[in-house]
Amino acid sequence: MADDKTEYTDDEALAAVGGTVDVTDEDAEPIELNPEQVTAQLEADLAEAKDAALRAQADAANVQRRAEQEVDKARKFALERFISELLPVVDNMERALEAAGTDEAVKPIVEGVELTQKSLIDALQKHGVEPVDPMGEPFDPQIAQAMSMVANPEVEPNTVIAVMQKGYQLNGRLIRPAMVMVSKAAD
Repeated sequence: MADDKTEYTDDEALAAVGGTVDVTDEDAEPIELNPEQVTAQLEADLAEAKDAALRAQADAANVQRRAEQEVDKARKFALERFISELLPVVDNMERALEAAGTDEAVKPIVEGVELTQKSLIDALQKHGVEPVDPMGEPFDPQIAQAMSMVANPEVEPNTVIAVMQKGYQLNGRLIRPAMVMVSKAAD
C-alpha cells in the first residue's frame, strides 16, 4: 500500500482504487425538459427580477427624496439659533422707542432707532422670520404663553387682551411664543 503522505494525480488515484469510477446512476430516469415549463419558469424569474429592480429603484428614489428634504429643512432652520439671539435686540429697540416718549430733544435719536429697528426686522423677514402678535385673538397655546389671566367683561373669555412680548416664527416654525395676558370670565 502507498504511503499516506504520497500525493496522486487524478488518474493515479483512480488506478489505486480499482481503475474507474462510475458517476452515473443507472436507476435514475433521464430528465426531460418541457419547453413550455422552462419558458414559464424563465418568465416568472424575469417578472420577479423586474419587480425587485422596481422596488430597489423606488427605495433609491425615496432615500434621495428624504435626503433632499433633510437638506432643505437644515437650510431653512439653520439660522434658528442665531435669530433666537437677535430677538432680544428687537425687543430692546421696541422698549427704547416706548420709553423715548415725544421729547423734541431725543427726536433724532428716536428716528435713528426706528430706522435701525426697521432694517433689522426687514432683514429678519427676508430670511423667513415673522412676528406672532395674537392681540385680540382667541388664546392659542401653540403660539402664545399665557403669563396671567385677568377678568374682563368687555371681551370674550380666553381672548388675548395684552401682548407683553411678541413671539416669532421662522418659516412657519415657532421660535419663541408670544407672552400674553388672557381674559377670563368675571367672577
